[in-house]
Amino acid sequence: MSGEKRENLWAPWRIDYIKGGGAKEKGCIFCNRLKEDKDRENLILVRGDHSFVIMNRYPYNNGHLMVTPNRHVGDILKLESEEVLEIFSLLTVLKEAISKSMNPSGFNIGMNLGRVAGAGIDDHLHVHIVPRWDGDTNFMPVLGEVKVISEHILSTYDIIKGEIEKIIDKEKP
Repeated sequence: MSGEKRENLWAPWRIDYIKGGGAKEKGCIFCNRLKEDKDRENLILVRGDHSFVIMNRYPYNNGHLMVTPNRHVGDILKLESEEVLEIFSLLTVLKEAISKSMNPSGFNIGMNLGRVAGAGIDDHLHVHIVPRWDGDTNFMPVLGEVKVISEHILSTYDIIKGEIEKIIDKEKP
């Protein structure tokens, strides 16, 4: 590599993960964040009566959000009807907000139920909504096993939160 121009990739939000050594915190991360009154710091976008929306701190793409019940429940069969209704109502609001603020080409929306199915947190159900763009897979993840996130997570938080608030205000009677 000597003599070659080398470019650096910056991902400043990863330092917390690096410094923590990936140490697992005590308790459930969703329940812990919900108990605190630090929504922007914890990346909580919406608090509903039965569920809430939180950004993925280590996202697959900009705007990677999760909707999770307030109640600590890991089995979709144990959700109350009010939780199901609110989770899916929030998903529609999020799809609209992300569409307006980020203009993605498509979305991945889904759940990983159980560790073997890919759930990083398998005891507190959560639905992922990940915006996707044409050409968002490039040489970085293929060759370098690196994903480039093009915007700081708090900037994305502020943009999406603003759109969510407009949509929710518009829906109020």
